[in-house]
Amino acid sequence: MLRGRLEADVLTRQSTPGGTDMSVRSVEDIAPDLSLSQARMTEAGPLTAVGPETSLTVKSAVDLVVIGLGYVGLPLASGAVDAGMSVMGLDVSERVVRGLNSGRSHVDDLSHDRIVEMLGGGFRATTESQVIRSANAIVICVPTPLGDDGGPNLTAVREAAWMVAKNLAPGALVVLESTTYPGTTDEVVRPILETSGMSAGRDFSLAFSPERIDPGNSRFGLANTPKVVGGYTQGCAARAAEFYQRLVERVVLAKGTREAEMAKLLENTYRHVNIALVNEMSRFCQDLGIDIWNVIDCASSKPFGFQPFYPGPGVGGHCIPVDPNYLSYSVRTRLGYPFRFVELAQEINSGVPRYVMRRIQDLLNSRKKSLSTSSVLLLGVTYKENIADQRESPAKPLARLLAGSGAAVSYHDPYVPVWNYGAGAINCVPDLDAALQACDLAVLLQAHEQYVSSDGVRGAALVFDTRRVTNGRNVSHL
Repeated sequence: MLRGRLEADVLTRQSTPGGTDMSVRSVEDIAPDLSLSQARMTEAGPLTAVGPETSLTVKSAVDLVVIGLGYVGLPLASGAVDAGMSVMGLDVSERVVRGLNSGRSHVDDLSHDRIVEMLGGGFRATTESQVIRSANAIVICVPTPLGDDGGPNLTAVREAAWMVAKNLAPGALVVLESTTYPGTTDEVVRPILETSGMSAGRDFSLAFSPERIDPGNSRFGLANTPKVVGGYTQGCAARAAEFYQRLVERVVLAKGTREAEMAKLLENTYRHVNIALVNEMSRFCQDLGIDIWNVIDCASSKPFGFQPFYPGPGVGGHCIPVDPNYLSYSVRTRLGYPFRFVELAQEINSGVPRYVMRRIQDLLNSRKKSLSTSSVLLLGVTYKENIADQRESPAKPLARLLAGSGAAVSYHDPYVPVWNYGAGAINCVPDLDAALQACDLAVLLQAHEQYVSSDGVRGAALVFDTRRVTNGRNVSHL
């Protein structure tokens, strides 16, 4: 039984005597009187009905193979198990595979108990790519970090695609969820898959569906976050939509893979640019004697036309500091001109840790202390509150700047027992209260509940709160 519903309309192109016509067609128009698994694209393009014996749906032993068992892939596998699918997880890390098969989780959103439940539901992890041969659907959820040239490093995507190509069964569905630049599914993944001798849209289905996992978000998860799907063909889109309808409440069909790829980049570029705006405003508001936090509170009282964004010590995670650069890279390399909004936002946001260090120096100087002879305690070194994820955390560049200026840097984070910011591994201070009393300055970088809900940072002589979650005579805000 399908869990979700399809967004009512899907854009398609139709050839008309006057040229190419943009029209809106319903999913029912695309595959009339057929279940979605009984529709496919032929080489010529239009959908044709096929009988159960020739359906593109694979009659296989495994409903789903998820490639890449990190913050995106593992929640997807969990949701598929809940939907009653038989699920295998494929990862290159033997440590990750051993841990999962032993009932141990390595991501914040899934507990050890949840992994045990998944194992009870038939889930297994493996490093053996042959498991793909019996899969009805394969979803690629591998990392796409920035390369040295500022563009996406697609090494993991290519390696995953080659694994699939060598083991792909006719009729399988292949979906890329890894964030990347528009065109990757068609120009990078498809040619690799077609080295199998099969063609996308005829012998197997190919689609892109951007991941929307938000670690630590207790309100929105896989099931109740709409899933955007773009297919290589209309038939591929229908097949992918059918698959995701078993997992989520709402599926939104994009016109194609490029539109789905671009949608993800627009989402994160929107946040990147607006965070840069308030980070820039916080600087000159400080110089003008204006409370930027109160400004945002007042502006937020408008019930329409405004969405609040807040300043901070920098941007972190995989999405905001990384994904917009894919778009900037694509525009510059393909079109020959810059995406100025993104590049300016990147310049502003990447410069925030240095601005924070300058504010730290000013605070210490106001107490007649020098940064080079002071002890600085960093509170919260993850990129987001109440999780252990450290990806692209601004705490690392700030710690390097402080240590490079001679400060004695220590840290506390209830989610990170050992931390390496580039100068070797250091341990979390064992006694927060004692560390607060001993330091010259405590810098609150992340709003972990421990710092907000208890006495927090009351014991410190001087506090620089970059999140505005504490107050007191000893506290200064960013």
